[in-house]
Amino acid sequence: MPVRRRRSTALAAAVATAAALGVTALATVGATTASAAEVPLKDYELTWGIKQSYRTYVATFAKGGFTPADGATQAAGNGAFTFVDGTGAYDSTAHTTNLAFKGSLAIESKAHGFALTLSDVRFDSKDAEITADVTRGGTTEDDVPLAKVTVTRAMTDMATTLTEEAAEVFGSASYNGAAGDPLTVARKTPEPSPTPTTSAPTTGPSPTATATATATQTQTGAPEPTATGTTPTEPDPTATASTSASPSATATATATATEAPAKGEIADGTLGWGVKESFRAYVVGSIAKGRVTVSGGAAQAAGNGAFTFQDATGTYDTDADRLTASFRGAVNFKGHETNGTYGLDLTLSNLKATLDGGTGELSADVNSLGTRTKGVVLADLKAESADLTARNDVITVDGVAATLTAAGAKIFGNYPAGTALDAVDLSVALSDDAELPDGGGAGGTGGSGTAGGTGGTSGSTTGGTGSTTGGTGATIGGTGTTTGGTVGGGSLASTGADIPGPALGAAAGVAVAIGAGAVFAARKRRTQR
Repeated sequence: MPVRRRRSTALAAAVATAAALGVTALATVGATTASAAEVPLKDYELTWGIKQSYRTYVATFAKGGFTPADGATQAAGNGAFTFVDGTGAYDSTAHTTNLAFKGSLAIESKAHGFALTLSDVRFDSKDAEITADVTRGGTTEDDVPLAKVTVTRAMTDMATTLTEEAAEVFGSASYNGAAGDPLTVARKTPEPSPTPTTSAPTTGPSPTATATATATQTQTGAPEPTATGTTPTEPDPTATASTSASPSATATATATATEAPAKGEIADGTLGWGVKESFRAYVVGSIAKGRVTVSGGAAQAAGNGAFTFQDATGTYDTDADRLTASFRGAVNFKGHETNGTYGLDLTLSNLKATLDGGTGELSADVNSLGTRTKGVVLADLKAESADLTARNDVITVDGVAATLTAAGAKIFGNYPAGTALDAVDLSVALSDDAELPDGGGAGGTGGSGTAGGTGGTSGSTTGGTGSTTGGTGATIGGTGTTTGGTVGGGSLASTGADIPGPALGAAAGVAVAIGAGAVFAARKRRTQR
């Protein structure tokens, strides 16, 4: 049987009584279980998908699956997981929230021989992390930190970063420090008020108002706890978003005597693109055991990040919202080495992006295992807006959606046409003295970037944006061999999705069971078994 800890039934009874009788009762039922500043919470849900590419790997490449139970659910289409009946405490002095959730999730692949169980899923805004008990091979390890969380007041779509422990649990060293799926913690239904209130309703009380709320007001559920585990004076993210401006937005749109004409030749520019996050991880991971190398002026962001291509040439027409730009630099993906011979040796160079009314294409020269094909259209592009507006003689179009074409699918093996690739960031200068984002000047030669070893770290660059634009991370898992599509006869490796290596072989199934008594319990010690 799995090794599990015991929870105090007396404590569970005390918390249940406190939840039934309200905050006033809480102060008298077991004073050691909660401070006077703590307000009990219930009916919360936690939604988190771990990592989209991991779910795809399990369901496709590993031929496995996820089985939620005990109230937990999974969204359609192999989506994110939701854990329910969250109970815990809100500290109205520190403005922090600690919640434990019910539900279980089994992750298993007979083909790859792993089964593991996450249990006792918790969110702690003070520590800014998600933890869970992990059961493998009949042994349970308590409170394993799976992800750090960028906590916000709204507690919706919070960014997560997977931990070293998560990388070990899910079997891929590339997950350490990688972006996980966004996290949302929300109350499912408002808490009922035991007695009518005559006070005027309030909307969105400030943390200070919440801290001074009476017990009766708190029990009505009106004060929604914020989750600011950093500093109580942290500004509202929505307010920040509305007042902050991007480098391009701060530029004035007022025409000047030196403003570039509405159409003409591009003086310089950069293109930020990561190809696909999961493909990069696959190349340097435990299956391909390869490396990523940039050259010719291209650069790669640290941590096997996205690429920057530079020294743009081409034409623009802001009246017609048309842009054609070619970029200098190349990136090589190499892996599956056997006696000095590589099963994967793919180089993309001479990248070219076109936009016409908000849609366009991304093409590149492709060299696969020594066979070169020029001008392969890798992705269809769609910008958020059709408008191409120059500010300070710079056109900037960020977050352009890129979708794999049929021709691109032949390049990347088992990725089908229509797969979402990493988004594209474009910045082009229309005059020689225009300054690109991040301080790059127009007409710059750009530095030569190199990336060596499995980490894919980049060299320096002048004028590059160093973009770290990430993609969706979704893939259709491949075979992990050198089978796949061909370009001019050169076969490419099929691509999995952040494919975990053999470390998953010893993993065992996941079950989450959370008792109400854990709400105010002292934090459990993490044990190594």
